[in-house]
Amino acid sequence: MSRVGPLSSRVLGIVPARLASTRLPNKPLYPLLGRPLIEWVWRRVEGMKVLDHTVVATDSEEVAEVCRSFGAPVEMTSTRHPSGTDRVAEVAERPAFAEYGVIANIQGDEPLLQELHLGTAISLVRDDGWEIGTCATPLLDHEARRDPTAVKVVRAAGGRALYFSRASIPYQRHGKPSSQDLEREPFLRHIGIYAYSRDALARWVAMAPSPLEQLEDLEQLRPLEAGMRIGVAVVGAADHGVDTPADAVRMEDALARMETLSV
Repeated sequence: MSRVGPLSSRVLGIVPARLASTRLPNKPLYPLLGRPLIEWVWRRVEGMKVLDHTVVATDSEEVAEVCRSFGAPVEMTSTRHPSGTDRVAEVAERPAFAEYGVIANIQGDEPLLQELHLGTAISLVRDDGWEIGTCATPLLDHEARRDPTAVKVVRAAGGRALYFSRASIPYQRHGKPSSQDLEREPFLRHIGIYAYSRDALARWVAMAPSPLEQLEDLEQLRPLEAGMRIGVAVVGAADHGVDTPADAVRMEDALARMETLSV
């Protein structure tokens, strides 16, 4: 998966995959319609034109063997990484990938990732000069607003991230936001897509976990708390990834509909 482009603008996509998921054991290998989750993600991203090259990063030989069986290039990583970002950074620092100026962290549990959304995050870094680029979408409903697994983000007028939280931010003091309010800014759900400049990624993982990061269990608060500039683009509706058995059932239904439509 390659295309010719200026050296500094070449984009490396990295899909971190680990087996040690708490809510869905062996998540990358969890079967959806007879194929492992990681294969669905790979099939989704391998033809994306916004990426110049893509690899899977894992510390599991079992995951690596499965990925190689469907043609995905694999980079083995340390077993000591506390997050996917650290795993991505280890691979990005290897000499074989030194020519890529922008690194995209592609979640290994989102088989319905939209190329438009990924490309938007990449563009924030490559074209607009942000250190880190990510996306958000309107919350849409009160259930998502209350749900601590739906991460909320508030941004400044120019798109700079002000804060990420599991709490219902921004808080509306008088009454509560209407359904119509939740369909637009400032009520946004963060989409876990990240693009980084090479230098920004190296700075992120070189820092110790920050107090707010540890309090909320949100690693993106580490660079934010350190003063790094994170650009947030508001995009259209985005599908949730697969974190629980219930998510897997929902995803199977969505993938089955897609498979039917493609026949």
